[in-house]
Amino acid sequence: MSRAVTRTFPLLFVLLWSSAFISGKIIVTDGTPFASLGVRFVIVASGFGLVGLYLKDAFTISGKELVYGLGTGVLFHGLYLGGVFFAQSEGMSAGLSALIVSLQPVLTAVLAGPVLGERLSRWGWLGIGLGFSGAALVIGIDVGNDIPAIGFIATVIALIAVSAGTLWTKKQPSAMPLSVSNFYQAIGAGMFHLTMVLLFEDAQIHLTLPYILSMSWQIIAVSFGAFTILMILIKSGSASQTATLFFLVPPVSALMAWLVLDEFLTMQDIAGFCIASAGVYIATRPWARHNDTPDR
Repeated sequence: MSRAVTRTFPLLFVLLWSSAFISGKIIVTDGTPFASLGVRFVIVASGFGLVGLYLKDAFTISGKELVYGLGTGVLFHGLYLGGVFFAQSEGMSAGLSALIVSLQPVLTAVLAGPVLGERLSRWGWLGIGLGFSGAALVIGIDVGNDIPAIGFIATVIALIAVSAGTLWTKKQPSAMPLSVSNFYQAIGAGMFHLTMVLLFEDAQIHLTLPYILSMSWQIIAVSFGAFTILMILIKSGSASQTATLFFLVPPVSALMAWLVLDEFLTMQDIAGFCIASAGVYIATRPWARHNDTPDR
């Protein structure tokens, strides 16, 4: 894969991941969260299985690799996505859930030191601070609003899961091809969501046109696109630096809502986008990892 292509991965990831917040809200309007995600990942697993067969990748793996694949799926696609979708279905605003989840780079950076031996410089922490400030400015949460307790708990679980998944993926070396790794991740996610349906959910899915289009987008663009790119970025770079890309998700989601849903965009949103972008730029520079001053 050419370097020019891989350099576009962070931008593509942010765009695709941000689009999931818009399509996800439509999905939980017309279907229960765990049933919808269970169907999604059964389809995703089948898709990656077909891709692996076409590429003649080996699906026979070791027990350790199986645990890695299933575990990654449960963390990223099960607990993280399930937590966000469930929180939104319980009345949690997309803005507040996005703000809580956007703490992921902070939590990942704090844990990356003891878990992975990664150390951020003062510049790196400055970038993280700016990134979160920009994201919070865009969302502009009204503290006086009622917050559903169960939705808040689910979002916090999602935050912990996506942070743990990032560290888990970076720490666990795997020689599995992407199609095989993603296949087992989808299997793990599908098993998780279907278990949640059996235990806790009265499953309902209404096949409206918006639901079908939103689900198709999440399967193709997010599960096949964004998550594959995320795995590549984590493996090829610093866990804490990759995580800072999540700061751009709330601002970009706001821009998308303005373009696609005709939602109002304020000067505060634009300022937040600029601040978050500056923070991500600083935090992802090579000198943000180990040195206290940038290279001259």
